[in-house]
Parts: sequence; structure tokens; C-alpha cells
Amino acid sequence: MTDLKLIALDSEDLEVLSAHVQDAVVRVPDMAYARADRRFALLMNRFDWESGRGRREKGLRKRAALHFDGVQSVATHGFDPAAPEGVLELLAITFSPIDGPAGIIELSFAGGGTLRLGVECLEARLTDLGAAWAAGARPSHDLD
Repeated sequence: MTDLKLIALDSEDLEVLSAHVQDAVVRVPDMAYARADRRFALLMNRFDWESGRGRREKGLRKRAALHFDGVQSVATHGFDPAAPEGVLELLAITFSPIDGPAGIIELSFAGGGTLRLGVECLEARLTDLGAAWAAGARPSHDLD
């Protein structure tokens, strides 16, 4: 299995990246904003949707790093960013342009939590960090 390495420089790229991190599990302490570097980074255990496992199999998870460059502001809603034991399930990442290349990147989590990054332009990188392991369960969502 090949490690995934993706870069997103526009909304279409970000849609692809978002699909690969859908249902990733993120510990709140594994997210950080390096203001001086204008970088927001997080570690996650992403569900490996591209592995091609059947519906009856639980599938695989992989440790991955995701970071955004050119970050000017960070805002959270619906979860405590200081929670030492907090765990979130990432549902989607979207980009809304505001002025030229600047805009808002929004990470949406299960349960209504959001993380908003004000960026000077869209630049995101996703990198797998190691071997895959068997997932405890295959993610599923109530569509009602």
C-alpha cells in the first residue's frame, strides 16, 4: 500500500483531499497553530477509503499529518480547543474565497464542531506517516 501525499492549491484539489480525510479521528491536543510560521497543523488517524475493502470488512486506518500554510486567524466553535482528552471526527474540509486568493478554510466535525482558518491563499498538504492498521469499525452516518 502506497503512502498518500496530496497538496491542495484550489477548491477542486481540496475536495479530493477532503474525501481522503473524511471520517478521520483527530485528538484535540494534536492540533496546533504556529502563529509565527502562519501554519496550522494536525495529526489524525484517517480512514483509508481508497484501500478498496469490501462493505463487510472494517477497513484500515493510517496516521497522517495535515497542515495549512498562510494562516492568519483560527476560530473554533462547538468544541473546547483546550480539552486534553477531546476527540473529534472530521467530516469535510471546504474553502470559501473572500478577497482574491484569500478566504476561509472550514473543517467540519461530527456533532457540529467547526474549525475556521482565515488564510491568505489556499495551500494544504496531507501526508501519510506510516503503516496501516485494522480499523475498529467502518465509519457510517445516519442520513436523516
